[in-house]
Amino acid sequence: MIYQHIKNGTFISRPNRFIAHVELEGQTVVCHVKNTGRCRELLIPGVKVILEYHPDAAAAGRKTEYDLIGVYKGGILINMDSQAPNRAAWEWLDAQESIPGLPGWAPDSLQREVTHGDSRFDLAFTLNEINGSGTRPAFMEVKGVTLETDGMAMFPDAPTERGIKHLHGLEKAVQEGYEAYVLFVIQMKGVHGFRPNDTTHPAFGDALRAAARAGVHVLAYDCTITPDTMTVDAPVAVILE
Repeated sequence: MIYQHIKNGTFISRPNRFIAHVELEGQTVVCHVKNTGRCRELLIPGVKVILEYHPDAAAAGRKTEYDLIGVYKGGILINMDSQAPNRAAWEWLDAQESIPGLPGWAPDSLQREVTHGDSRFDLAFTLNEINGSGTRPAFMEVKGVTLETDGMAMFPDAPTERGIKHLHGLEKAVQEGYEAYVLFVIQMKGVHGFRPNDTTHPAFGDALRAAARAGVHVLAYDCTITPDTMTVDAPVAVILE
């Protein structure tokens, strides 16, 4: 996935979840923050941030000309656009010759935002048997990860009852004969593992472990990040216990 019209700024403040004040070329500009999470460990006054400029903002009815999409944490560039993981996951899954966690099966016929029962999953697709004629329906829920401590990526950075509901929905889908995946897209490089953030939301960690025991495939991948791109890259070890 590619951004247009990238600019570099310096973070000043975040008055609320939706906007930030950023110093850009000697002026203070108001930016839309494309992540409603807390991001307290990232958005610290003085850090360098990446903005996407929208020259057609007024014509498009936007309130701001800029989106805050990335931040530097030390020497690591972190994409913090909460819409990016779904887009990047689609591109990644569409390019897979076989599905991780189920060798011998290839994803096909991808769809976005598919409702099943009382759940709405980010991706739905068909798995085709590579050396046979079998097919399996599948769902995937995608979670973006921006929280990192000492090389360990963690999710969530704030309690998420919605996330627990998604996991329960995936469990139910497995019981009904579907393949089900939760993909944690780690929006940075430089991590050596992923685990649920039991300190912030122990109920989510419990739900993730229960989903894994029920047959939901739990995947975590890091991303190659540049100021104007994000690409799902390499698998990261998932630590549940």
